[in-house]
Amino acid sequence: MGENETDRMLVERVQQGDTRAYDLLVRKYQHKIVALVSRYINDWTECEDIAQEAFIRAYRAIGSFRGESQFYTWLYKIAVNTAKNHLVSQGRRPPTDDIAIEDAQHVHSAEALRDCATPEHELLRQEIEQTVFSTVQALPEDLRMAITLREVEGMSYEEIAEVMNCPIGTVRSRIFRAREAIEQNLRPLLDDR
Repeated sequence: MGENETDRMLVERVQQGDTRAYDLLVRKYQHKIVALVSRYINDWTECEDIAQEAFIRAYRAIGSFRGESQFYTWLYKIAVNTAKNHLVSQGRRPPTDDIAIEDAQHVHSAEALRDCATPEHELLRQEIEQTVFSTVQALPEDLRMAITLREVEGMSYEEIAEVMNCPIGTVRSRIFRAREAIEQNLRPLLDDR
């Protein structure tokens, strides 16, 4: 049974009153939702509270979930709205787009460097992370959102097309252009080493 079928089955069980099935969905997605919220809120404890609020809102609304999208796509939208609403309620201005942390292609090389505990390797790892972060921050909103949904959230091209309300070809193009910009900015850093 695939992941989407498992989610659909669990949602149906929740809609029939099985709260344990919802606990399984929460456990499955809690880390992803906290990570998502952390891109809007800097305080980790606050992120956990907001993620919990998003799960509560999703639970209350799960009766209206019709399965037209995947469960995670639906939950993702609820979590983003919950984080933005929290910022507004605190008198803070929510961002108009997602804030991406790093591109997964380069995470592996950064993790490999972390295993080498020399100060030089640690400095290079930090420079890579900062370069990726600042490059993603500087991207146009549509590219930044596409690369974030793909590499940070792990969504498929189809899911991203649904969230961004655009054709899959457009999603592929945006992700390609974002990766190209990241690679271009990393090249001088890595060539120097």
